[in-house]
Amino acid sequence: MTESKKKVLVGSPIHQKPAILHEFLSSLLRLKQENVELSYLFVDDNEDPQSTELLHRFVEDAKRVFIIYSDQRNNYECNETTHVWHDTLIWKVAEFKNAMIEHAVNLQYDYLFLIDSDLVLHPDTIEHLAAAGKDIVSEIFWTRWQPGASMQPQVWLHDEYKLWEYRPGEYLSSEDIAARTAAFIAKLRIPGIYEVGGLGACTLISRHALLSGVHFKPIKNLSFWGEDRHFCIRAAALGFSLFVDTHYPALHLYRDSDLERVEAFKREAGIAAGDRNPLPAFLGTEVRRTQKLTLSMVVKNEADRFLKEALSEHRKYIDEAVIIDDGSTDGTAELCLEMLHGIPVKLIRNEQSKFSNEIELRKQQWEETLATNPDWILNLDADEIFERKFADSVRRLIEDSGTDLFCFRLYDFWNATHYREDHLWRSHFFYRPFLLRYRSDRTYTWKETQQHCGRFPENIFALPHRLSDLRLKHLGWSESSHRREKYERYLKLDPDAKFGWKEQYMSILDENPNLIEWME
Repeated sequence: MTESKKKVLVGSPIHQKPAILHEFLSSLLRLKQENVELSYLFVDDNEDPQSTELLHRFVEDAKRVFIIYSDQRNNYECNETTHVWHDTLIWKVAEFKNAMIEHAVNLQYDYLFLIDSDLVLHPDTIEHLAAAGKDIVSEIFWTRWQPGASMQPQVWLHDEYKLWEYRPGEYLSSEDIAARTAAFIAKLRIPGIYEVGGLGACTLISRHALLSGVHFKPIKNLSFWGEDRHFCIRAAALGFSLFVDTHYPALHLYRDSDLERVEAFKREAGIAAGDRNPLPAFLGTEVRRTQKLTLSMVVKNEADRFLKEALSEHRKYIDEAVIIDDGSTDGTAELCLEMLHGIPVKLIRNEQSKFSNEIELRKQQWEETLATNPDWILNLDADEIFERKFADSVRRLIEDSGTDLFCFRLYDFWNATHYREDHLWRSHFFYRPFLLRYRSDRTYTWKETQQHCGRFPENIFALPHRLSDLRLKHLGWSESSHRREKYERYLKLDPDAKFGWKEQYMSILDENPNLIEWME
């Protein structure tokens, strides 16, 4: 990337039919990046597994893709007449968009481009909008909101959706309104950039505007319908003018029947026949990626601990990551996305922590990981890091067709350079499972205990397995403040040591434990 390129995050909440989503994603792959560098953040809110599979295919063909998986399921009806929205859906999408704003700000993007997943873009769209020099600008698209109605734009001039100019207190007859509406529509048919009062669904927002506080939360004393209206009014109140560009109109696939217009749109956009479908169509068959290594991890309030160090190592050898953020109140989730920039990430946010009932949390982690079609699962905590040579050795392990499970020794570090070893702390004397090949033809069962249930199902040792001499460092005990926190947590969650070892719990705060220097 040259210094002159602007970093743009393309953000889209996705609850979409596969055929329409295919055209949307294909158009993203055709976008020019001569003066911009694009990254992508999708919220997968899909109910159709084929749509989720299309997102996986996009990850294979694009760089710098992040996926956040939604656990909010709501009915959303789209038919040949209209789209049926209700308040719950609207404000759910608003939350998704606000999460994208937060991500763009934290990761220092120059622009955020918010787009609905039923649009097909001209290849020049983002480059052109970024060159326009506007803080908030949408590319126009046209829609028949009702069958047989005339085409109307997604932008407006006043209030909820007034398409005519007027001055406060001015009286307008129905004829006046019709004439002024026709004039506004006619102007938008001419290539140019025009100031408007409202916009949405295909909008480039500058970092300056993001830092100034534009967002999609509802304005309490405003009854207007739709999160875009609240965004636009807040932006205007903050002093930002809103603009629409009409040089490269997008195609809105509002109905399934609009798919018939796609080929004509591509011809008009000058897209060569060989470039029209860069994303292979989904054929309904399962796609398996050869020896894909998936990092699976649970995190909670790890931003100031060892997460950054751990992920900087893991990114050297993983193909994707599945991360459960179990109710963090710090910047843990954002740090995960930052450190794994360029690697597909499935991030699930639990609003309420499930750690007090660990079996529920581990089962959630397992199911969310399986949903990504993994080949190999590397299950690590946020404070665990393999020794350096693991990065060069792990591919040889997972290429072993005769082994489905690898076990490693875990060393409990008591400071930055030494690990603990005594009759109570000798985890490195044993081998534990951390790397598993997933076999879909197997039935998996769990140890059903609230604590210490295991990271994997308990019957995995029925699979062919091996012991590895590669060592795993556990840094969670390496600072005295962290040891105190863990001591208090174990006593709270397991006061009678039903799921652990009481003597070991009490030894956590030993002042002079036996320590051994670590040698790489």
